[in-house]
Amino acid sequence: MYIIVAILIFGVLIAVHELGHFLAAKLFGVRVNEFSIGMGPAVWQRKKGETAYSLRLLPIGGFCAMEGEEEGSDDPRALNNKRMFPRFIIFAAGAFMNFLTGFLILVWLCSNLSFVYAPVITGFADGFEAQGENALMAGDRIVSIDGERVLLYEDISIFLNLGNGETYDFVVERDGRQITLTDLPLAPREYPNEDGTSSVRFGLNFGEIVEATPLMKLKMAGLHSVDFVRLVWYSLEMLVTGQVGLSDMSGPVGIVTTISDVGQGSTSLFMAAANIGYLTALIAINLAVMNLLPIPALDGGQIFIMFVTTLVTKVTKRPVNPKYAGYLNYAGFVALMLFMLVVTASDIFKLFV
Repeated sequence: MYIIVAILIFGVLIAVHELGHFLAAKLFGVRVNEFSIGMGPAVWQRKKGETAYSLRLLPIGGFCAMEGEEEGSDDPRALNNKRMFPRFIIFAAGAFMNFLTGFLILVWLCSNLSFVYAPVITGFADGFEAQGENALMAGDRIVSIDGERVLLYEDISIFLNLGNGETYDFVVERDGRQITLTDLPLAPREYPNEDGTSSVRFGLNFGEIVEATPLMKLKMAGLHSVDFVRLVWYSLEMLVTGQVGLSDMSGPVGIVTTISDVGQGSTSLFMAAANIGYLTALIAINLAVMNLLPIPALDGGQIFIMFVTTLVTKVTKRPVNPKYAGYLNYAGFVALMLFMLVVTASDIFKLFV
């Protein structure tokens, strides 16, 4: 069941993305030849005005076919004949819809909160060394770690684990003022627990809570959304620098498998919905960010090409033939498909090892 749910979620996120393009195109008077939910053969189609609306067999996305999108058109309402600002909004609208979807899911998840943890140190494990007036103290609110702003309590463990594991730079709020603490020795080591056992950790204790008022719940949804954007950028940085490789990446097969595993591993139907919702919000915002990268065939690539061709036209006083943008987008599409095939093959391989 969860596999079917996962496939539908993935398809809905893509369909929502295309809905963003469709609504923006209609807003600016661009001719839309077809708007489809799903891919493959059409099982239902109806034409209303100039646009054909379709439901297709495979629930894995959809598309918004705009006049003048793939090649030049003489139609005055074609996309290629619109000014730069409307085209920018149309190209960016898909990513915006994905981000909005993720944010609304987080609003729903945060609506169930009764309290939230504050990034305030309440104490230290026995034997913790980096404490005192010139180091960390109980009551310090952590503002940043190694230059990275702490938006949520959960950010603390993320930034500590992303660090070098030896020394860290902190900015804390203490007695109403911010204090910078550099090169604090904070290597994870074995600390005793209250139950008599021991575990490897950083030695910081947290426990201060804040009541989750309606405004706080909305704020938490917004902070989680921003945090997800940062996580995508961190992942891209780690990919470029070689800190992660192909085996750490997931395509559609890996995402569907992960969603299914999260659902099956939950203790109740409500927890399954909440956990899948959280992961869906992360994927939605991930799609929003990734689609705005300046890579041909992606929305960000379309925007980048639009700015470049507009600049070239202003400098040379001659319009750039749309076919060149089409060539770039086609090459980018082929490259992305090949990359996705490799990632998908890796996902399938991981299922059997």
